[in-house]
Amino acid sequence: MANQATPQKFAEVSAARLAHADREPEQWFTGGRDGNGSYYSPLSQINDRTIGKLGFAWEYRTGTERGLEATPIVVDGVMYTSGNWGVVYALDAINGKLLWRFDPHNDGQSARYACCDVVNRGVAVRDGKVYVASLDGRLFALDARTGTSIWVADTIVDHKLPYTVTGAPQIAGDVVVIGNGGADMGMGGVRGYVSAFELKTGQLKWRFYTVPLPGNQNGQPAALQAAAKTWDPSREPRYQGGGTVWDGMGYDPVLDLIYFGVGNSSPYQKYDRSPNGGDNLYLSSIVALDAKNGRLVWHYQTTPGDNWDYTATQKLILADLTIGGRVRKVIMQAPKNGYFYVLDRETGAVISAKPYTFINWSDGMDAKFRPIVSPRADYTTGPKLVFPSWGGGHDWQPMSFNPRSGLVYIPVLESPMVVVDLKRNPGALVSHIDGAFSTAMIIPDKDFRSVDAAALTGPMPGFRNVDPKTGRQLVRAVLKAWDPVRQKAVWQQPLSSDYFVFDGGVMSTAGNLVFEGLANGQFNVYAADTGALLKMIDTGSGIMAAPSTYAVDGVQYVAVMAGYGGATIGSPYPRNSAPAKYLNEGRILVFRLGGSADTPKPPLRNAIRFGKPTDQEASAAEILAGRKLFVTNCARCHQFGVGLVPDLRRVELDQDSFDQVVLHGMLVQDGMGNFSDVLSSRNTAEIRAYLHGEAVKAYVAEQGAAAR
Repeated sequence: MANQATPQKFAEVSAARLAHADREPEQWFTGGRDGNGSYYSPLSQINDRTIGKLGFAWEYRTGTERGLEATPIVVDGVMYTSGNWGVVYALDAINGKLLWRFDPHNDGQSARYACCDVVNRGVAVRDGKVYVASLDGRLFALDARTGTSIWVADTIVDHKLPYTVTGAPQIAGDVVVIGNGGADMGMGGVRGYVSAFELKTGQLKWRFYTVPLPGNQNGQPAALQAAAKTWDPSREPRYQGGGTVWDGMGYDPVLDLIYFGVGNSSPYQKYDRSPNGGDNLYLSSIVALDAKNGRLVWHYQTTPGDNWDYTATQKLILADLTIGGRVRKVIMQAPKNGYFYVLDRETGAVISAKPYTFINWSDGMDAKFRPIVSPRADYTTGPKLVFPSWGGGHDWQPMSFNPRSGLVYIPVLESPMVVVDLKRNPGALVSHIDGAFSTAMIIPDKDFRSVDAAALTGPMPGFRNVDPKTGRQLVRAVLKAWDPVRQKAVWQQPLSSDYFVFDGGVMSTAGNLVFEGLANGQFNVYAADTGALLKMIDTGSGIMAAPSTYAVDGVQYVAVMAGYGGATIGSPYPRNSAPAKYLNEGRILVFRLGGSADTPKPPLRNAIRFGKPTDQEASAAEILAGRKLFVTNCARCHQFGVGLVPDLRRVELDQDSFDQVVLHGMLVQDGMGNFSDVLSSRNTAEIRAYLHGEAVKAYVAEQGAAAR
């Protein structure tokens, strides 16, 4: 390792050291590098003049085939990062040598409740410790030198509910704060909260719930009593409310405020969760708490009465901006709903809120910065085409603020969704879908045919993925440079198109560079001032995570985790994406000036033809019953095509073996949960009948295509 003449230090990051992060540009102290979560580095050895020499330095293979979403932290020549399930890796940052690996050994059943793969968005380091959360909800403090556990805390209040944890911990003063996910799962979802634990001991210091309990609020904190006035008091207790905090936190050490974004409603339809309406605080809100005691200081709700999965859990960036002739301490966010927000981070007052992408769910803001909801977004009266989609104009992938250019670089997903109320749309095949409740949110990409979708959802509007005026594809990913002071886009670069794909998070540097990985395996570098593409490296791996950059012994490196998954866990990958061409091997890829021109690729994914299915007798009624059960319980992960989990049309198991997997948890440690609480052996026989029928269709279609 570097500087072997002096003793190696491990994660010796103090609050004072972090406060002066710009004095040590060679370090990447937090997920976003500094205390502001900027995803910006002052390093400039790699710049717009030298970028042509950037090449491959080293890789580390995680041995996984799922989504990787963390940004590596690098301190004093040691890299700390996390992968699937909350596994932690400590590596020599010069050559990728593994120093230690920590496995939290999850309860595999928790994967069933992970809406969006068994991902983990990173670790936090402080005073010789590494903090990480496991998927099943335990928070660990690890010795940064050895990886051994110092303490562990169970953060889940009720393990009977579908809670999971995929977010990175946030250190705030003398506590470490973590939230959870699960608002989309089960029949009623979960009730969101954040918990703060003492850094040294792991003792719970405070907990803040984001939604009130149904009924009488006597004895509840004042913040929840106030929130209860925005909910129907007679709402059904089985609907937990949602509001999970699965990402998007920040901390101001001067104000001693912890900030976080709150997630979507549970369920999506307001008539179920709060029949008489209301804003339903603190759903889809940005919240500031006193870090010492967890008391509410301020909140701003981005999407009152959210019905569209418009979470506000996206990354928060703290900055000091000159607005109207004076310096304002602000917090910025580009949440799913399509508005870019600049708030005063001391008071929560809205400074500006402008669309950073096309939206039609809202017709603008009123005088109090409350969005005006358009009738076009009310899908309870019939299916509606709504912009943006449930993936948002921007999801969890980090954006970056460059103080030199004054711009925020946002990985934007431009896409609508056709929203269908399954309970009220005649002809819908099912009334409930795991992970979506009674709402179908369909992305009309290149291969979308409304007649096919109608077989599942009932009557729905037609849609073409082309703007009739411009001829542009409506479903596409775009990198946008946004001026938060002038509230306008300065430049944009189209990325993936035709299909609904998540490209990666963004990093910018003082070298006038912006880095972003794409779903198609490209690792691209743009000019921060103009958006010109300066460098493209073909990695062969779909990339979702944001990069980091660091320096050791005077050499600057750029690191990114590569591995595709997340909310696309069960989606057939577009033909031009890396996961469709290569095996989805998890890797940490590192680059430097003078590195190799060729980046190693994963092995090719072999196209396996469908074999002729065995004979099997099933009635039309059994096949239809199986289809309904599959759509309701299985399709969230096991969509047909090239995905992260098996295409079940290709899996021939006898009834007993199928039951062992589905009902008895034989593969629970591989992430295939036990479904015995919602399915019977008769149900699994019906699902097998449906899968067999689909396998026959696929085989016949393949044979017909070969004959042509």
